[in-house]
Parts: sequence; structure tokens; C-alpha cells
Amino acid sequence: MRITEKPLHEYPWYLRPLFWAQKRKYKHVLKSALLWARIPRLFTAVALFYGALERKNSPLNPVLRSLVIVRVSQINWCHFCIDLNSSILLERAGSMEKASAIENWKESELFDEKEKIALEYAEAITYSDQQVSNELMEKLHLFFDDDTIVELTGLIAFQNLSSKFNSALDVPAQGFCQIPQK
Repeated sequence: MRITEKPLHEYPWYLRPLFWAQKRKYKHVLKSALLWARIPRLFTAVALFYGALERKNSPLNPVLRSLVIVRVSQINWCHFCIDLNSSILLERAGSMEKASAIENWKESELFDEKEKIALEYAEAITYSDQQVSNELMEKLHLFFDDDTIVELTGLIAFQNLSSKFNSALDVPAQGFCQIPQK
């Protein structure tokens, strides 16, 4: 990492329960969280934003959310995000097939049309040399209503924020998911 870690006892007391919850859920405190938490207001805002997107009653199904998040993480070279979010995808999808194939989703038969459109949209937003076209928006409307498109856009934007932050600061993978190398 490009920023030195602080010991847990140096963080404000009111953030420590969140670290405890991470340790309980992931068996580790997330290194990314420790960086965000250096500025407690930023950490709180990011945590609330993430919680709003990852709520149980999201109109986006959990597997689709994970697919989009992993793909954005790959594009942004975020090893931490790929690791953590691939483990969540594995849990949600029940197998490693999609996690292993997501980088080549266009050629894969593992992804349905709805997933492919969402991944195409994620790439159009994430790659700086692309734009979202009217044609792509028309395709999105075949599967998603306006509110769901707004939520999908927010999810992609959040993951771009998160993965670019982690990539810039060289947050390492923490060993949550081992995807076989090709």
C-alpha cells in the first residue's frame, strides 16, 4: 500500500464497531476501509453510499450487481476489489463459472442478455474512451425501468470511485477469492 496503515486503536472509537463487523463478516478488517477511515467523514459517507446500493430490496438482483462490480474492478486494475467482490459473486452465484469468465463476457454463453447489457453499460461508463450511446440506452430499457437504470448507474459510479481509490493507493488483495489464472 502507498499509505501506511494506522493501528486500529488510533481510529475514532465510533468507527471501531464497523471494523469489528467487517472482521466478523470477512475474517479481516478491510484494508480499504482503514484508508477511508483516516478521514472519518469520508468513511461514513462511503459506507452509507455502499449500504444504499447493497440493500436487500434493490431492484437489481444480487448476482447482476456483483457481475457489474467485478467487471468495473477489473477495468480499473483494483486487485483488492476483484478479490473481495469475486468472493461475493461466488457466494451469490453459487459457482466460480461466471467469476472466471467475466473478463470475456462478450464471448461467453454463461451470461444472459440482461447481464450482457448491464456489463456493456458498465464498460461504456468506465472506459474513458467510450460513451453511453442512445442505442445502448434503448437496449437497457428493454430490461430495466428508469429508476433501475439510475440505480445501476449509481452502482457503476460508486464502484469506479471505490476501485480507482483502491488502485491508486495500491490496496492489495486480502485473499478472499482465488480465481484460477488463465
